[in-house]
Amino acid sequence: MHPEICKIGPLTIYSYGLMLVAAFGVATWLACAEAKKRGIDPDIIFNLNFTILICGIIGARIFYILNNLAYYLRNPLEMIMLQKGGLVWFGGLIFGLASGILYLKLRKLPVFKIADLLIPFVALAQAIGRIGCFLNGCCFGKESASGIYSPSQGALLIPTQLYSALLLIFIFIILKALQKRPHKDGQIFFAYLLLYSAKRFFIEFWRGDSPTILLGLTLFQFISLAIFLAGVIGLFCVKIKKG
Repeated sequence: MHPEICKIGPLTIYSYGLMLVAAFGVATWLACAEAKKRGIDPDIIFNLNFTILICGIIGARIFYILNNLAYYLRNPLEMIMLQKGGLVWFGGLIFGLASGILYLKLRKLPVFKIADLLIPFVALAQAIGRIGCFLNGCCFGKESASGIYSPSQGALLIPTQLYSALLLIFIFIILKALQKRPHKDGQIFFAYLLLYSAKRFFIEFWRGDSPTILLGLTLFQFISLAIFLAGVIGLFCVKIKKG
């Protein structure tokens, strides 16, 4: 793991932050290119992505802090130290989704149509972000004799970050394939909810930083089940909707 890429004078380049920037850049560039093909103003997509990024990071950080509240009450200044990692995707999903819907509503743009355009690139951005998690040493897996040594934990750990990245690339490929086929607005977005929540549910069994809370499951597995159910209901509603 390499939390720090390099130092340029007083400036330190952190791997986690660098991969977040790379994720945003790659996803936004591809989404803007796709929007242009579909006759949608790329500036709208860029502004939307930027809005979702900022609000998503805020939401993801809030969820992480709440999930580790005792630690941050003892170390309040570390609440703003994003260079050390510490984002919960579900918090980012909720805040990012809410801000994105608000932005599209204010611009009087079709929410699900734009969501279907963006969501494959969101999965790709997540894959890049998980590589940042691996380099940073956060979101680590359980100890395993066949794992990868983690200096921060001083043990061989299951590389759940890399497994997540590979699965997210697979999800990206599936969503892009669905995107090219005839579909109703919302189908790609809800398919993402199904695929991502299923991925996260099973990856959680290998995570070493998520304590179980009930029935041997973690908090994020229960959230995954709720999102999976929302995806099923969403796809059903889209399917039966006429027009």
